[in-house]
Amino acid sequence: MELIRGLHNLRDKHKGCVATIGNFDGVHLGHQQVLQQVLRKGSELNLPTVVIIFEPQPREFFSGHDAPPRLTRFGEKVRLLQKQGVDRVLCLTFNERLRSMSADQFVDELLLKGLAVKHFVVGDDFRFGCDRSGDYAMLRSSGERYGFTVANTETFDVEGERVSSSRIRKALQANKLDLAERLLGRRYSVAGRVMHGQKLGRQLGTPTANVRMHRFACPLVGVYAVTATGEGVKAQGVCNVGMRPTVNGTHPVLEAHLFDFNADLYGKLLNVEFQAFIRPEQKFDGLDKLKQQINDDIEQARAFFLAGADQAK
Repeated sequence: MELIRGLHNLRDKHKGCVATIGNFDGVHLGHQQVLQQVLRKGSELNLPTVVIIFEPQPREFFSGHDAPPRLTRFGEKVRLLQKQGVDRVLCLTFNERLRSMSADQFVDELLLKGLAVKHFVVGDDFRFGCDRSGDYAMLRSSGERYGFTVANTETFDVEGERVSSSRIRKALQANKLDLAERLLGRRYSVAGRVMHGQKLGRQLGTPTANVRMHRFACPLVGVYAVTATGEGVKAQGVCNVGMRPTVNGTHPVLEAHLFDFNADLYGKLLNVEFQAFIRPEQKFDGLDKLKQQINDDIEQARAFFLAGADQAK
């Protein structure tokens, strides 16, 4: 899969495609239905498929730290799109220029001159251009004028309700991990490279792999039983996701203590999958109380995995 960063990096070889556009935060089952529609049309027309995404996401541009927590950071999203089998991802920088682009400019610069789109798949509620002035009807009209077809997507429901990133976000915030899994089509996880931290866990006798979240906030906050996979890694463990109030943290961090594992993980990509909620994040009066609680968390997580193993027998 090819990742193209910005309109200025489009070349003649990128012209002629089947495309779709959106945030694709989480690449959930609803997104996957859209992508399958794009892939089928690409195969039918013998054309490459392109997914157009934004960085930052529009609501982050407008609202900053008040934007809803991301389900997936940029790198995770690209990897998930690649797994779906699309040929290209075009990432547009959402800035003042893109925000102020008229609907006609959007069609001319992106769909016609940039990609020479032959078929465009969007939701029937899709709006674009300055002040959201463009809509599905305008796209259909432009397609008839300039020679590309436009199709809308059908709503994808699970348990009688539309699958959406906001619905998944609410499920995670309520620690309904099983519901989130049914909406995503996979267990919710966070991936990132292990970085050096304060080494506090090592001082407390429970070394942790620290993963920077690369987002303003995370939909999950608290302590969880987790499984972790990566290069040379397949382990169970317990992790804390949040701001680390006991040590006055200033940005969200995932700290995972992996059971019976002591290899060097610094700089390696780690995927942490959330299996069960243990407790909310909290501030402790001193490191001794924090250490005792961490030991209690470890016992609860081990008990969770042991119970699962017993049920599987």
